[in-house]
Amino acid sequence: MTDPYEIIERPLLTEKSVAGAGIGKYTFRVRKTANKIEIGKAVEKVFNVKVDGVNTMIVKGKKKRLGRHPEGKTADWKKAIVTLKPGYKIEVFEGM
Repeated sequence: MTDPYEIIERPLLTEKSVAGAGIGKYTFRVRKTANKIEIGKAVEKVFNVKVDGVNTMIVKGKKKRLGRHPEGKTADWKKAIVTLKPGYKIEVFEGM
């Protein structure tokens, strides 16, 4: 297994993800090649919690104008929504 800090890139702190944290669902940006099992184990190891389920999705990059070039595109990335077992919480999302 690879380093869990390589699998979890960063937590996503948006209005929707902070609202989900209130019901035990936490959102992370993860490595694009990681699968659900790897993501679940990485979250358990990094945050010392028990994972109930993992949902993933690929977020397509947006078209952007880049300098004098007419069109470019931001990179595609993977988002994971991790549901924790009752009684567990991640402190990063608390107090937002």
